[in-house]
Amino acid sequence: MHQDRSKQRGKMAADSDPESEVFEITDFTTASEWERFISRLEELLNDWKLIGSRVGKPLEKGEITSSSWEENTQEINFADFKFSITHHCLKQESAENGSREEAEEDVCPLALQDLLCMNNDFPPRAHCLVRWFGVREFVVISPGTNCEAVVSESKCNLLLSSVSIALANTGCLVPLFVQIQQKWRKMYAGECQGPGVRTDFEMVHLRKAPGQYTHLSGLLDIFKNKMSCPLTPLPPVSISIRFTFVLQDWQQCSWPQQPPDFDALLAGEVGGVEFGKLPFGACEDPISELHLATTWPNLTEGIVVDNDVYSDLDPLQAPHWSVRVRKADNPQCLLGEFLMEFFKLCCRKESTEEILGRNPVEEEGKENSDITQALSKLTEPAAVPIHKLSVSSMVHSARKRMRRHRRAEESPLNNHVLNSILLYLFPDAALDKTDLSDVKSTQHSPGGKTESEDYHLYNQLKSAPSDSLTYRLALCVCMVNFHHGGVRAVAHLWQEFVLEMLNRACTVLLITVFVCVPQEPAPMTEDLLEEQSEVLAKLGTSAEGAHLRARMQSACLLSDMESFKAANPGCCLEDFVRWYSPRDYVEEEVVDEAGQTVIRGDLSTRMKIPGNMWVEAWETAKATPARRQKRLFDDTKEAEKVLHYLALQKPSDLTLHLMPCVLHAALLKIKEEEASEDIASVRKALQQVTAHASKLLRHPNPDFKKLEDLILQMSAVEAVIARARSLKAKFGIAGGEREEDADELERFVSCLLEEPEVSVIGAGRGPAGNIIHKLFVSSQRAALLAPMEDEAGRSGGTDDRKAVPDFPPPAGREVLLRTCVPRPAPYSKALPQRLFCVLLRDEFRLAGAFSSDTSFFGADRPAQVKWVAGFRK
Repeated sequence: MHQDRSKQRGKMAADSDPESEVFEITDFTTASEWERFISRLEELLNDWKLIGSRVGKPLEKGEITSSSWEENTQEINFADFKFSITHHCLKQESAENGSREEAEEDVCPLALQDLLCMNNDFPPRAHCLVRWFGVREFVVISPGTNCEAVVSESKCNLLLSSVSIALANTGCLVPLFVQIQQKWRKMYAGECQGPGVRTDFEMVHLRKAPGQYTHLSGLLDIFKNKMSCPLTPLPPVSISIRFTFVLQDWQQCSWPQQPPDFDALLAGEVGGVEFGKLPFGACEDPISELHLATTWPNLTEGIVVDNDVYSDLDPLQAPHWSVRVRKADNPQCLLGEFLMEFFKLCCRKESTEEILGRNPVEEEGKENSDITQALSKLTEPAAVPIHKLSVSSMVHSARKRMRRHRRAEESPLNNHVLNSILLYLFPDAALDKTDLSDVKSTQHSPGGKTESEDYHLYNQLKSAPSDSLTYRLALCVCMVNFHHGGVRAVAHLWQEFVLEMLNRACTVLLITVFVCVPQEPAPMTEDLLEEQSEVLAKLGTSAEGAHLRARMQSACLLSDMESFKAANPGCCLEDFVRWYSPRDYVEEEVVDEAGQTVIRGDLSTRMKIPGNMWVEAWETAKATPARRQKRLFDDTKEAEKVLHYLALQKPSDLTLHLMPCVLHAALLKIKEEEASEDIASVRKALQQVTAHASKLLRHPNPDFKKLEDLILQMSAVEAVIARARSLKAKFGIAGGEREEDADELERFVSCLLEEPEVSVIGAGRGPAGNIIHKLFVSSQRAALLAPMEDEAGRSGGTDDRKAVPDFPPPAGREVLLRTCVPRPAPYSKALPQRLFCVLLRDEFRLAGAFSSDTSFFGADRPAQVKWVAGFRK
């Protein structure tokens, strides 16, 4: 109808204007959405340079796992449906240039070579398509993020047709896969094309395996029927089999975590320790499962029998064993929990008074409630006898008022624990020399390395030495928080600590040193320097602000001038400047009245500026020696400021101040524990954690999220050490068993920690294999409640051994079948055929790659859905 209307319009135009011929052309070649999708897919294949022959060397043993992979991902649309296209490629050394000049029609796709390669069967860590088909390079088309799965048969066939057309148009020799069905099913269909050859990748996925396909003979039948080879008899099939057994019961292995010391202060807790030591280790076994894979590689059909009646596949006779361990999810580790609970205090906003339930506006004794004024009160005139203002009486009065609203039975810390903590913090308070020696014996630096690099780690972390009061306080606060009531116990300890500091500050004999030199500048901590910098910065850049800023900084200068005048009567400003600031005293050669060259000095230009601060200070300075001047550093006043600052600290503030010390102690503890295990990965991780902590703790207010991440990193390192000890205990290394095989077992355990899967030397007959066999035997007998017997008894009791098998039924069975047969005709080229079978308790999967000769046949694609339907029938 459209063409008819066009003809009518053309005719009407011609009739109206006989001198002009007007023709309306309708374009029927507009590309459809399907054609645009194919075109975009071809563009991607060209952009990724996947067109033409690709020559590579044969895959080496284990190369798929040990080498790295490259991934490139882009998104394209099919109408309004988004697809993600990902190119996966194994990094290999490029082949020689000469091999790339080979004629394209003589080049076989690398994927066909990989289908028959036996060097990477059952890789421990690889993409599922690599495990099932052994390919080193492939492209996957999958639904984009938040897009529904491709489920319908028509959509699946449409995508597969698009793949086939794109491969044919571009000459790409890399296999393309399309992900179909729900993502959790990992269902793929794909195709690979080459000169005169095509390989179809198909898959079957069921919940349960059909009964006739649960053994090797049934799987061989599937493989042969699917190939439909016209030859009789069929070429032999190469078989590789892998059974996986899972060990979960560790009852026969003692857990290596050290038991608590019941004579210690904190007895009764797993891993409990005395003050000054951090706990370490896992409270539960960090190894949850051991997976033993027994493999029969490269068998020939007919050599082994495995059917529904009988099987030759005895795990003990398998020529190859490999082991992997499954780690417990987030194992409970003592040091990590200590650190995390301590970190949580940073988020608490309550003050000490609010936590302990005291009334902050108590009227009684309000005048004397500020304990930080005790030092000043000792020197103030008073109408009461001086003995009533003694330090001990004032501290006792303050302590009594603090406890008035907190009954003894409600105190978070009982007297015994509190006294033990204070004795650890202040060992000089011991009643006798015996107690003092006992306390000092516990205050050793970790590992005894007082002069080592670890001891000076505190400089890097802005912490404190491991024998300092601040360091010991951090450990006590961390332990009290974990064992004795959390934030209430911390607030109680902090309150008592401040009182003890007040008591000690008041009783110290203050001695002023009289010297005939200028006074030393007042020492300033980092927070005071920061506070002073903020005050000076707020004065602005105006002339008045600059002058005021200079006067605020001139206290030390005035003191030095007065000391200089007292020591040098009759001196002038030039003399002082020449001694105090030589660069502001300029010397030059001049000719005197007698005509001789002499050297004369004068003040610099900046010293001669009108209103110069130095000139003003010199005029007001009196000749007063340092010993008679007002002290630049008033230790009494500064002590009161410090005590007042400490008394106002909240538990969260205290936690932030002590966090560097706690992290410092944790690092020293981890290093001490690692030294006995010698784990390379832990040493490397410790270097990274230390660098991270050093960078993070430079800031006075570190980011909470980064602090939490740092603690999690330490917990992960602790878990690695705990796993090492667990494995050593299971393989008899920690107990000193099998000394003749100790070195081999040590290497085996070390590899289990570092690698995803480790081969067992000697399989079931090697040292590690014998231990693994015993572990399974013990687990089987425990599961079936069979009595444990010694070796001699078991060797004679054959009936019991038959009743209780050494191994449980395999948790997973994998069978890999390969051959080369001509398809579809007897005179076709012999091409690779492959079928990978997976049989689990709740899963049955077949992944097949079937190649056909297309030189003289335009073979139709076998329908994926028909193969699946056949299995369901």
